[in-house]
Amino acid sequence: MNATFRQLKLFLALAETGSVSAAARAVHVTQPTASMRLKELTRVVGMPLYEVISRKVFLTDVGRELATVARSVSQTWESFEQNVDALRGLSRGTLKVAVVTTAKYFMPRLVGGFCQRYPAVDLSLQILNRDGVVQRLRENLDDIYVMSMPPDDMDLRADVFLPNPIVVIAPASDLLTKRRALPLDELAGHRFILRERGSGTRMVGDQFFRRMKFRPDVRLELGSNEALRESVAGGLGVGLVSRHALHGLQTEHGVSIVDVKGFPLASSWHVVHPASRKLSPLASAFRAHLLAEIGRYVPTGA
Repeated sequence: MNATFRQLKLFLALAETGSVSAAARAVHVTQPTASMRLKELTRVVGMPLYEVISRKVFLTDVGRELATVARSVSQTWESFEQNVDALRGLSRGTLKVAVVTTAKYFMPRLVGGFCQRYPAVDLSLQILNRDGVVQRLRENLDDIYVMSMPPDDMDLRADVFLPNPIVVIAPASDLLTKRRALPLDELAGHRFILRERGSGTRMVGDQFFRRMKFRPDVRLELGSNEALRESVAGGLGVGLVSRHALHGLQTEHGVSIVDVKGFPLASSWHVVHPASRKLSPLASAFRAHLLAEIGRYVPTGA
């Protein structure tokens, strides 16, 4: 079996885009050339690698395995290129980072600082819910991951680098916001608006509620902090959010933090990567950048 690096790079682009034409654009070849190379690769492997249904590409089992191999080869080559550049005194290459949605309140500033130090770096920043980031982590699609609740069924290196306090919020005009050290039981008569199941914020909140034997009356489950915050501001109930979603403020966008006993809930952001993966020079530099610079972005009261 004698596949070329160009064929593997093209097939990886096909796996990631789901389209022959998009894969061709990604590797800067014409679509006929891409189709020819993919047919040659299929002949080399000797088994079907993908099928096209309604103009969308679906990988076979062998194709998915080949995509994993192609991704590993590509990552190893990129790391080699970065090592060579480092020996030449250069800092360039591609860095892939995936973060959960709440991290968008501080990650762009951290990414901006890194790109100022390394202007020749191309950086891809994926912002997804926790399930999406965990899926990318399992498929080893990125260099670095940022999340508050790393999965415990994987062998990971996960370093704490920032507090992520979880707070209760209510409409800014609600009398709850004037109370101090409010017992949790006094929220039993209020409807709750929570993040979707599987999110880091929801997991921390659910753990606390189980420990306190408190069952919140859930009115809504929402997939974004913004939607949750607006729903609370509109008087639909009280909510749980990361304090980062309020930019460290006590009151923002019509909601205020409620002083409830036991809150804020302790949680932390982690910078994560598979323990078995040797980080590229750029990924190592980015990880060091996060750990060194993050102190400036701790929310007030964390």
